[in-house]
Amino acid sequence: MLYSRDTSGCYQPASRDTILAAARRLSSCQLRRGAAITSPLAAREAIGLKLAGLEHESFACLFLDGRHQVLAWRELFHGSVNRTTVHPREIVKEALRLNAAAVILAHNHPSGSTLPSSEDIELTKALTEILAIIDVRVLDHLIVGEEIVALTETGHHQP
Repeated sequence: MLYSRDTSGCYQPASRDTILAAARRLSSCQLRRGAAITSPLAAREAIGLKLAGLEHESFACLFLDGRHQVLAWRELFHGSVNRTTVHPREIVKEALRLNAAAVILAHNHPSGSTLPSSEDIELTKALTEILAIIDVRVLDHLIVGEEIVALTETGHHQP
């Protein structure tokens, strides 16, 4: 059990939202500029904390340099409980602005299901092709729900 101090100074069991907020703050250290993403597990842990527990769909990108060091974490698109619209143009603009060499795509499913939809798979393919034109590699696409699923592990994406 995790406890937090309330405004009167008493300790109470921490709520789910309090725990997730603290985890998001801690994950910011893992995603700070210059931090190396050395393994798929490191990416999953850091990104999962950022998107877990959100009540709306959010699509984000972790932009990396040629040595897979973090350039920036950007939550670019927000949607409803089960859908968000992603504009590839905005991802390309941000990749160029940051001079990124690679990107890890990520979004959450508020329902908790991590089964990739056909739209998720098609979007990954399209973004991989579009970003390849400007020499930015899509390393993976993570779906965050009750667990975290990487499309490279499901066979739906080949970096």
